[in-house]
Amino acid sequence: MKRRWFIRGAVSFVVAGVRAAGVSDERVRQLKNLQFGMFICWSFSTFSGKEWTPGVKDVSFFRAKEVDVEQWARTAKEAGMGYILFLTKHHDGFCLWDTKTTERKVTRAPLGRDVLAELRKACDRHGIQLALYFSEGDWTWPGAEDGKSGKGGSNPEVKKAQLRELLSGYGPIEFIWFDHAVGDGGLSHGDTARFVKSLQPNCFVGFNHGSQEGADLRLGERGRPGPLGDHAAAGPYMRDAPSSSYRVAEFTYPILPDHKGGAQWFYSLPEHDRLARPAEKIYEDYVGAVKYGNLFSLDVGPDYRGRLREIDVRTLREVGRMIRGQRR
Repeated sequence: MKRRWFIRGAVSFVVAGVRAAGVSDERVRQLKNLQFGMFICWSFSTFSGKEWTPGVKDVSFFRAKEVDVEQWARTAKEAGMGYILFLTKHHDGFCLWDTKTTERKVTRAPLGRDVLAELRKACDRHGIQLALYFSEGDWTWPGAEDGKSGKGGSNPEVKKAQLRELLSGYGPIEFIWFDHAVGDGGLSHGDTARFVKSLQPNCFVGFNHGSQEGADLRLGERGRPGPLGDHAAAGPYMRDAPSSSYRVAEFTYPILPDHKGGAQWFYSLPEHDRLARPAEKIYEDYVGAVKYGNLFSLDVGPDYRGRLREIDVRTLREVGRMIRGQRR
């Protein structure tokens, strides 16, 4: 594999006596220019109708037998998006790539395909960049309490092995959205950031809460547009003190509005298939993201067949028309 994409635009700095890779001003500009992206959550929770899905022993619970990554990437392009942020592993430990670290993976499920590898190719075909979501903790790891917040167990070597696979086998990654909801997996945030940078110096790192050591991307789960110094714009989950190392801010929320029953970040239930936030609201936040140099990651959840809902595609196409109208 050619590695030159790992180092373009990188700069170096010293952290705790260890030389680490940082990101150049040019890389900051490149990331900010992506502006708007599609956050894709597709995993066990798609089929449970719940946001978190503990207790699954058999990977065939992920019963999808087809997936349409081409539709995902094409729709992102039509919406004026610059990147796709893909969920690689949620707290339940199910991996959406062909990892060597566990049998709890999509290639052992009925689908039997490396979804991340296929998505990488689809993104390349459509000129879309790729970012990754990764749950730091894992309910299958030693010391975990299945289904519990902050109780994802400890397995630092497996965490590093999984990150090494993701960062060495799937091309350049724009950023990693680390979910700290069930803990850091036994590898501190500072060490996690340094490990990521040792593999891809250009990859931005963000942690949705917990220690912000090493974070150069400020995450904003259910956040809003705002300047980099406005920590309140990061939303209700970023309760910890901000970092002085932030270079770019991101915010995200689901396309699904609040509703009763089912999930929200993942595909919900068929009874909610006609629910979506208005295109006008999404466009308004896109304009805010551009104003402040933010990334806006709009979450959508593919259905049981691995396809975006029709209402999501229609809504995103309308947002894309608004964006193209603004750019004329």
